[in-house]
Formats: sequence, C-alpha cells, structure tokens
Amino acid sequence: MKRRTFLKVVGSSITVAAGVGFYTWRIEPHWVEVVRRPLPIRGLPPSLAGKTLVHLSDIHVGTRVDDDYLIATFQRVAAMHPDIVVLTGDLTSYYDGILPQLKSVFTHVPQGRLATLAILGNHDYGAGWSNFEGAAGIIKTVAQCGVTVLRNEVHDAGGLQVVGLDDLWAGQFHPRGPLSQLDAPRPSIVLSHNPDTVDLPDWDGYQGWILSGHTHGGQCKPPFLPPPYLSVRNTRYTSGEFDLAGDRKLYINRGLGHLMRVRFNVRPEVTVFELCQA
Repeated sequence: MKRRTFLKVVGSSITVAAGVGFYTWRIEPHWVEVVRRPLPIRGLPPSLAGKTLVHLSDIHVGTRVDDDYLIATFQRVAAMHPDIVVLTGDLTSYYDGILPQLKSVFTHVPQGRLATLAILGNHDYGAGWSNFEGAAGIIKTVAQCGVTVLRNEVHDAGGLQVVGLDDLWAGQFHPRGPLSQLDAPRPSIVLSHNPDTVDLPDWDGYQGWILSGHTHGGQCKPPFLPPPYLSVRNTRYTSGEFDLAGDRKLYINRGLGHLMRVRFNVRPEVTVFELCQA
C-alpha cells in the first residue's frame, strides 16, 4: 500500500471512530424513543379500555444525566395527557444533597389523570444500597411533586390494582403481603424494578403483567447480538416483552437515564401502553 493511500485509510478510520464516539456520547443518550403498544389485561372494565399508561424508568437524577434533557422529556410526556404514569425505580443516582435537584426536575414530572405512581430502585438507596434515610427523603420529595411511591403496597388507579414492590438489592423486596391483598377477579399489574425478581418463588399464583427497568437495555448493543453486559443474573432479560411461567408477562423499559453517558443501538425509552381487555 502506498503511503498516501495508507494515510487516507487511517484518516477515514479515525473520522468514523470519532463520529461513532460522538454519536454514542452526545446523540443517542438523549434520543428518546416513544414505544406505543397495547397492554391486554384480564378483567379490565370498559371504563379503563383505551386509557393510556405511560411507563418511565431509570431516570437517574444526579450528576451524570442532564436535568434539561429529563425536564424536556417529562414535558413531552405531559403533553400526551396520560391517564396513569408509573416510574419503575432508580429515580435518582443518589448522593448527599440531591433532594433540591430532584425536586427541581420532578416539579415537571408528568401527572396521570388517574394516578402517578413510582417504586424505588437500588440507586435510590445510595452507596451499598443501604441509605434508608436517603430513600425516605426521596419519597418525601417526589410526594411534594405529586408522585406516590409504593413500597410493597397496592394502589387503586381508577379500578386498576397497581402493586408497587420495593427494591431487591436493598433487601426490601417483599411481594407476598401486597399480592395477597389483590382482589383476584379485578384487573392488576405489578411494578418491580429488577427483572430478576420474576424468577423468585414469591409470586403466590399472580397472573398478569410485571413492569420493570434496571437493565437500561444494556446501553450498548452490537447489531444482531445481545448486549455484552447486563446488571441481572438472568441475561435473558434485556428489554421489551418476555413470557414467564405461571401465565405472567414481563415488560422491561430501557430507561431514560444512564450511569455512564453512552448508548449505542439502545435508545432511551418512554413506553405508552393502551389498556385493553385480554
């Protein structure tokens, strides 16, 4: 190869690498995909058919995700006028002193006409997933912004029973109590941050949807291949819909935020479900 040709090849390679690097750092982490899909639920009353449930996850308010990006996304969702909004954990990447920042961002959180509900994720518990005082501060702060955090509790959202389960890694995942409170003939869904929870023997015959987050979809995924890293034991659980044993279904949202500002082939996600009769 002639020297001039070699330099052209090297220069082109550097340009492509720089372009991909810029895309994964500056473009895709903020390029939100709105995923619209039905959510068929057994026993859904006619009054809820056609209502919208917006699923957000892994917001990660903190030092690594731009507040302006989160606020703009919240405002975009609010303009959809959702009926129910659920947030499946990691509202923050917790640090001491985060609460004013959290309130500033969550002042813009979209409000569901029937309910705005959330659960906690491991990062809401701070270092070692053990800062319970910090988690209590998060709950109090987002409550001032119209968000009800469920900690192994059941909430009625216009006739839909929503079970909100606390975080697995923080040792607070206790599903049997709230699941035992469900009125079986009535429609229900479950919010559980970590998809690994669906493989635990604690579901007491629950049948229906479980909405999760936690994985970020792996954040970077080669085309046609699975992501090289996932923060779950069961690496089947990447993102999207999964059939489970016991007539259950799992949906994993890819999240809005990140721990490291990089995404490739795994865009951040807002999921807009339309409730319908199964």
